[in-house]
Amino acid sequence: MKTISALTTAIAGWLCATGIVQAQSGKASIINVYDGFETKSLNSSLWSNDRFESGAVEVETNIVRAGHSALKITVRPHDKFEAGSAGTSGSERAELLEAKKLVGKENTPYEFSFSMFFPTNFPIEPTRLVIAQWKQLCSEGGACSDDSPVLAVRYINGELRITQNINSPHETRLWTGKGEFRGRWLDFKFQVRFATNETGRVKAWLDGKQILDFKGVTADTESAATGYPSPSRFYFKMGLYRNSMPNPWTSYIDEYRKKQLVNGELE
Repeated sequence: MKTISALTTAIAGWLCATGIVQAQSGKASIINVYDGFETKSLNSSLWSNDRFESGAVEVETNIVRAGHSALKITVRPHDKFEAGSAGTSGSERAELLEAKKLVGKENTPYEFSFSMFFPTNFPIEPTRLVIAQWKQLCSEGGACSDDSPVLAVRYINGELRITQNINSPHETRLWTGKGEFRGRWLDFKFQVRFATNETGRVKAWLDGKQILDFKGVTADTESAATGYPSPSRFYFKMGLYRNSMPNPWTSYIDEYRKKQLVNGELE
């Protein structure tokens, strides 16, 4: 994650109040963040608003995982539209993008947790739908600018999928869950270490049950040809990212946490 310099007591208190807690270890800062979406508007210290249109993200109090409120996210036709290339569909999105200061570092383990709710009438479609993703930061103008996420959670045709795209346009499925996932809160937890060698790791839990323990390469090759710098950085997004569709879709998010694993080890 991007480090933040030493802060005065007053500023540190403000950071705690807004959901950012930092533990100092020498010159390094360990970021431990939480957002229960209990404020009237999106916390700009944690989230960027450039991946959703105005009105697509709302704090609401009717469907809540914990506390008094959660986020309602709606993607509508042509929201943040991106035209497809030859043979690919155009896409549209309403996603929460983590703030730049939270972007993660290569070879550093992090834990993410978040809860999602899909209404009982949420469409079951075979089209691409990404609900959470981790992307390797591409150098400006790099050939990697349109690469797929190195790790993603997808909800397609009624299935939950955890997928990888490493050094290839082709998707590798690490886990598939079948069943009815609508009408209830889904509690996700991930522990990840992004690396270009066999020290990479992805562990995942759904509703407290471990569903994945992957060991191996978790990042794309870093070179002038690929466009990825060495060492690389990795950023997180969640929400609704889909192929172009004619109708709006809505989901809910609550109880987001991200922390660096201080001892350097995953569970």
